[in-house]
Amino acid sequence: MPGHERRNSEAGSRGGFGKRVMTELRQAPLLTLLIFVPLVMVAEHILPDAHTLLFVLSVVAIVPLAALLSRATEAVAAETGDAIGGLLNATLGNLTELVISLAALQAGQYLLVKASIAGAIVTNSLFMLGGSFLLGGLRHHVQEFNRVNARFQACLLFLATVAVLVPSLISDVDQVSLGPVSQKLSLGLAILLIAVYAMGMLFSLKTHRELFASVGHAEEAHGSWPLSVSIVILVVVTVFVAVISEIFVGSVQVAAEHLGMTPAFVGFIVVALVGGAAEMTTAFSAARADRLDLSVGIALGSAAQIALFVAPLLVIVSYFVGPEPMSLQFWPGAVTMMLIATMAATFLSNGGRGAWYVGIMALAVYAIFGLALFLLPPAST
Repeated sequence: MPGHERRNSEAGSRGGFGKRVMTELRQAPLLTLLIFVPLVMVAEHILPDAHTLLFVLSVVAIVPLAALLSRATEAVAAETGDAIGGLLNATLGNLTELVISLAALQAGQYLLVKASIAGAIVTNSLFMLGGSFLLGGLRHHVQEFNRVNARFQACLLFLATVAVLVPSLISDVDQVSLGPVSQKLSLGLAILLIAVYAMGMLFSLKTHRELFASVGHAEEAHGSWPLSVSIVILVVVTVFVAVISEIFVGSVQVAAEHLGMTPAFVGFIVVALVGGAAEMTTAFSAARADRLDLSVGIALGSAAQIALFVAPLLVIVSYFVGPEPMSLQFWPGAVTMMLIATMAATFLSNGGRGAWYVGIMALAVYAIFGLALFLLPPAST
């Protein structure tokens, strides 16, 4: 009898697991695309020179991984709060951009690195924020969020934009290349920005955390994963995202040439959208669930993290892995787009309330930038 009961229990567990899997697939049909994760790995070994195919497969494979990352992050945010949940999602989501940028940095493709940094900042502060306002506003007439948090993230982003603007301004005023001076200035700015970002995290998550509490009325979550399961999934999915990102980097340049895209457009638009897929999935889902605080935290928090931590870190790392040190001197168009995106995000989120047309305005600015970059790519860094 004990053995019989044990077999029944195991069968019930397997049946319960199967039902849970089917439930998850019904709630997130994108998870069926997980088959492309092993497929792109096999294709990379069998057909290493099929760059266009690998490019397409890697993009498709990142989509279900982003959905899993979104689901797990939402479960963690439900336990830890939207502020920490947004920071966690932004950090893990930016890992993709970091991996792509490191691979490009090692290859000396500094235009692609800088384009991906500028593109990620603009994409997160305009496309992700605007998409969250649009999708949330279509389901909820008016949504509220903590404008203190939005202002704080926007201020951090503006500070980083000023730091990026300084080397370019000095070079333009002197009408000469800064050379070694630009590299030393960029290194000093990188260290300063990382220190400011660390103190900003201390301010928002420790000493003044009460100012960043959520104000939205989130819908009740159904079937939330346990915290331990969510953390394990976050770690495993992050590893797979890093692996797929390396395949993406190895194929993106040749595939872009075949598809008629410039390196600047690839970095600014394609890499930013693919790299931010996980964050966008979470931000859009949270907005639909009336958790606009989480959406705004992910969008602006991720942009600020890239500007204040990822970009400065790449400058420091370039001294060890790049053919030569990378500076924070961007081409004028990228600096202008980052500055305008920061100002637009500040204005649109200043009121602490969101509606669908606010999202339309942010998406329109992003579309203008994308069209301009596609038609008039920069000639150099």
